[in-house]
Amino acid sequence: MRFRVLTICLVAVLAGVGLYPWSGVGADGRVAVTLQISGPIGPATSDYLQGGLDEAAARGAALVIIEMDTPGGLDSAMRDIIKGILSSPVPVATYVSPPGSRAASAGTYILYASHIAAMAPATNLGAATPIPVGGTSPLPGDRGKPQSDEKESGNTEKEENRQDDRGSATGGADAASAKAINDAVAYIRSLAERRGRNADWAERAVREAASLSAEQAAEMGVVDLVAADIPELLEKIDGRTVDVLGRDVTLDTKGLVLERIEPDWRTRLLGTITNPTVAYLLLLIGIYGLLFEGYNPGAILPGVAGAICLLLAAYAFQILPVNYAGLGLIALGIILMISEIFVPSFGALGIGGIIAFVAGSIILMDTDVPGFGIPRGLIASIGLLGGGMVMAIVWLAVRARRRPVVSGIEEMVGSVGEAVADFADTGHILVHGELWKARTPVPVRKGQKLRVSAVEGLQLSVTPLEPEETRNA
Repeated sequence: MRFRVLTICLVAVLAGVGLYPWSGVGADGRVAVTLQISGPIGPATSDYLQGGLDEAAARGAALVIIEMDTPGGLDSAMRDIIKGILSSPVPVATYVSPPGSRAASAGTYILYASHIAAMAPATNLGAATPIPVGGTSPLPGDRGKPQSDEKESGNTEKEENRQDDRGSATGGADAASAKAINDAVAYIRSLAERRGRNADWAERAVREAASLSAEQAAEMGVVDLVAADIPELLEKIDGRTVDVLGRDVTLDTKGLVLERIEPDWRTRLLGTITNPTVAYLLLLIGIYGLLFEGYNPGAILPGVAGAICLLLAAYAFQILPVNYAGLGLIALGIILMISEIFVPSFGALGIGGIIAFVAGSIILMDTDVPGFGIPRGLIASIGLLGGGMVMAIVWLAVRARRRPVVSGIEEMVGSVGEAVADFADTGHILVHGELWKARTPVPVRKGQKLRVSAVEGLQLSVTPLEPEETRNA
C-alpha cells in the first residue's frame, strides 16, 4: 500500500514538473529569460547563448534579455550568436549593463542585431574595427585611431565630407585588410537596416573605430533606449512592436517573471579549456607527459595524463584562431630541450629549443582580440624555466667532462699498485684489489709501491715511486 502511494505521488510530481518547467510560473509565456555575456566572446559564449535561446523558445518565453559587458571577441563566435538572435522566435533585448560596462567590437554587432538594443547609464559601445592576423590595425593613417563622437552634434558639412570620403577609407591598406573592413561594414550595415538603426554611424564604428556613450547612442538612433535597470527596461519596451522572423510582434512585458539560465557544466568546461592560457598549458603538459612516458616506459601516469591533456588542447585549438606554424615551433622547441639531456651538445640543442619555443608561443594565437592572447609573462616564465634547465644540463656536462676518469682502462693510468713478489722484468702487482701482470724497467721488491704509466692490453707498465711519493701514497 505504501509503495502504491509513493508511486502515485512520484508520478504527480513528475507530471507537475512537466506542466510547469519553471517553479512558480505558468505555461502562458509570462516569463523573461535572462542570459549574460561577461568578458571576451568566444566559443563557450556562443554555445551558451545559442543554448539559452533554444531553451527560451522551447519553454515559450515572452522575451530574452541578454545582459552584456564585453571588450569584443572572435568573429566566428559573434556571427554564430547573431545567427541565433536573427532566427530566434522569441524577441531578444540586449542590454549593456551594469553601469561602467561596454559593448565594444563584437558587442556592437550583437546590439545592432537584437530586436531591442538598450544601455544602462555610464556605458559605451563602438570600436568595431576588425583586428587582422597579428593585431596590426588595418586602418591607414589617423583612421586607425579611436574617434570620439562628441562632435557628432549636427555639423552637416563635416558629415557630408565624411560620407564622400568613406569609399577611400581603406585606400592605403593592403588587400586583405580592405576585404576584412568592407565585409564588416556590409555586415553591420545590413544589421542596422534590418532593425532600423543608424547605419552610417555603424559604418564609422567599423572604419574609424568610433565610440559612443549610452546617452549619445540613444540620441543618434544607435540604440533604442537607456534604462537604469531591467525593471525600467521592461517598462519602457512594453507595447513596442518588433519584427520577429518577418512578423510584427507587440511586446507585453508587464508583470514578466525573470528567470536566469546559467551556463551548464559543458559550457563551463568549454569556457575553461578554450581559454588560450589553459589550452597552452594543456599542450605543454601533454607533450611533456608523452615524452617522459617514452623515456620511462611503464610509468603509465605521465602517458595517461599527457594523452588526455593533449587531446583537450587539440580540441581547444580546433576552435581557437591558432597559427599551426607556432604550434609546430613549440613542439620542436620542447623536443630539442629534452634532447639536450640525452645528446649533450653543450647548449646548441637547448638554446635552439628555447628560441623555437618562445617564437612559437608568441605567434601561436592568430589574433590580438582582448582575452584571446597568451600572456607574455607566462611565455617568459616558461622560457626562463626551460633556459634554466638547459643551462643546468650544460653546467653538469662541463663539470663531468673536467672530472678525472674513475672507471675503465683509462682510469688505471696513474694508479698506484703494490708488488706481490720480487721481480726484475715482469711480475705481478695488486692494483685496486686486482692482480695484474706488470713490466718494470728496474728491479722491484715485494711490497714496493709502483705507479702505472701505461696499459698495454692486459699488461701494465709500472715505475717505482720516489720516497716522497711513497710516503704520500
